[in-house]
Amino acid sequence: MKNFAITRDQIEIQPLIDLVSHPNAGAICTFIGTVREMTKGLKTLYLEYQAYEEMAEKKLKQIGDEITAMHPEARVAIVHRIGHLDISEVAVAIAVSSPHRDASFEACRYAIERIKEIVPIWKKENWEDGQSWIGDQKEKVAYPTGKPEIKEES
Repeated sequence: MKNFAITRDQIEIQPLIDLVSHPNAGAICTFIGTVREMTKGLKTLYLEYQAYEEMAEKKLKQIGDEITAMHPEARVAIVHRIGHLDISEVAVAIAVSSPHRDASFEACRYAIERIKEIVPIWKKENWEDGQSWIGDQKEKVAYPTGKPEIKEES
């Protein structure tokens, strides 16, 4: 398993923890993002995630590098799933180890917020009465054509 990955497979948490475990780790913090059933009053049946995979993995690594620049003793692993995800399935998992808990907590929160800011992953909500691509992950950019458009980044 790689420290920074996009996968179509179910996400297992223990392998991520194993990637960041080491003798100087006094804390290992994990964040697990799952598919929820209710969003803004709409019942979700399932989600579909798509990604510009090669760039997404590079951006996940960039986030890991940003974390280790802030916390040099930290170790980071992040995996995001794409494809069809049912209610309660894991969409994203983050593991961060550090000598002290504060850095691990801070780094996990930083990682999920940065994923939503810079990683090219798109989500399609499928509800009981319809479906819609939900803009960028921070939900601030609309998709006027009804679907995301992948833009090449240099």
